[in-house]
Amino acid sequence: MTAPQPKPGILGIEAYVPGRAKLAGHGRAIRLASNEGALGPSPRAIEAYRAAAEDIFRYPDGSSTHLREAIGAHFGLDPERIVCGCGSGDLLHLLAHAYAGEGDEVVHTEHGFLLYAIAARAAGATPVAAAEPDLVASVDAILERTGPRTRIVFVANPSNPTGTYLPAAELARLRDGLPEEVLLVVDAAYAEYATADDYDSGQGLVDRGANTVMARTFSKLHALAGLRLGWAYCPAPVADVLNRIRGPFNVSLPAQAAAAAALADTAFTERSRSHNARLRDAVTARLRALGLTVPDSQANFLLARFPGRDGRDAGAANAFLNARGIIVRQLGAYGLADCLRISIGTDEEMTAVLAALEAFMEDPHD
Repeated sequence: MTAPQPKPGILGIEAYVPGRAKLAGHGRAIRLASNEGALGPSPRAIEAYRAAAEDIFRYPDGSSTHLREAIGAHFGLDPERIVCGCGSGDLLHLLAHAYAGEGDEVVHTEHGFLLYAIAARAAGATPVAAAEPDLVASVDAILERTGPRTRIVFVANPSNPTGTYLPAAELARLRDGLPEEVLLVVDAAYAEYATADDYDSGQGLVDRGANTVMARTFSKLHALAGLRLGWAYCPAPVADVLNRIRGPFNVSLPAQAAAAAALADTAFTERSRSHNARLRDAVTARLRALGLTVPDSQANFLLARFPGRDGRDAGAANAFLNARGIIVRQLGAYGLADCLRISIGTDEEMTAVLAALEAFMEDPHD
């Protein structure tokens, strides 16, 4: 009997493998693999989530109207050009399906978020990787890889898993260098953590023309990863396209309520941001003192490159940490097998991971 077959290319997609959440033999592991908000969600968000339980027998607002208005007011954006989705990854997939297909190409950076290539292939397009010298996106390399078949360019700013970023002038140079018919998608999932004076989330580029989209999420700084909620700020025609193909009730009622409350709690947001900046700087210095190569990060994680000599390689370090109940992210799938990505957690969690790495670098066979 012949079974139904998927479209060509689907079975060639390597499924995304998320960071581990559990370790055998460790009841409650220290989870530093998925870049979740270290301090958890705002108490106001939790309260709003619980209050929404009374109405979960009803469908949510299919347009996320109140939430879009809250986002618009918070960031100074036109809510009519905001589209909400089940995580920003949902919106990246929708953009790929809407604007790329068989015979088209989608450009992304060499070490960029794995979902870009997955979304391209799922849409029938071909992903094209642009070199990332020194672990930083290169505008020249992206433009060099852009050709007549390019339909979308995905750029994470700050980038995952490197934590590096494109300054505002470089991001603008990228947009100016791309053909007008190519859609530039700036994935700014970690924008709230960026502290560089010349950082740009891409918001201004969206307002400037009809060919740039900025994608954002509530999973990181606002720590609502379990509710799955992202949003995109788009040119009006792109917003119209996304609204035509997205699910009719694609954001749950509790997610909408919690996200709006999280935005309103600016004091908690600032506390979370300050916590991250403080620990990010301190942990970077400690890791470098251990002999690891760590690029400056603008996100809520650090990329640590291991020297690879005398047993001090990333794979051995990962096993060493796992044995002590600590989960970080291996990066072989990103072409960075000699690196680990370490999320910024609580003070206690970072003390534990630093102590473990210090012991590893002193004696990896202990």
